[in-house]
Amino acid sequence: MVVIGLLGGCAAVGRLSGDTSPEVKRDAVAQRAKARWDRLIARDVAGAYEYLSPASRATTSLDVYKAKHKVGMYRSVKVDEVNCEADACTVKLSLTYDFKRTKGITTPLTEKWIISQGQAWFVDRG
Repeated sequence: MVVIGLLGGCAAVGRLSGDTSPEVKRDAVAQRAKARWDRLIARDVAGAYEYLSPASRATTSLDVYKAKHKVGMYRSVKVDEVNCEADACTVKLSLTYDFKRTKGITTPLTEKWIISQGQAWFVDRG
């Protein structure tokens, strides 16, 4: 756990790049992917929006992003796998949520993340 905390600190000060070791990239991206979903689970859509890549934020307003998420239905998330090549990463997650009368549905998700400006960013595909 200490290693992840230290890696997160390195990522926060702008040290990630396409040349960063695969292990460090995987850990940093996994941490950021989980943190973004933790924000959504906590109903903090504005906080989750901050994890979007600069290009995603330029094309998707906070209001549009808020409209896309049904906050209150998400229960938990687990990062299953992270694969990175250069500055592009694929994150596979398991998201548990409630829908109408059905509780605790777990669905696999695949997200795209990029390494840019020293940080890992979620790519919102709209």
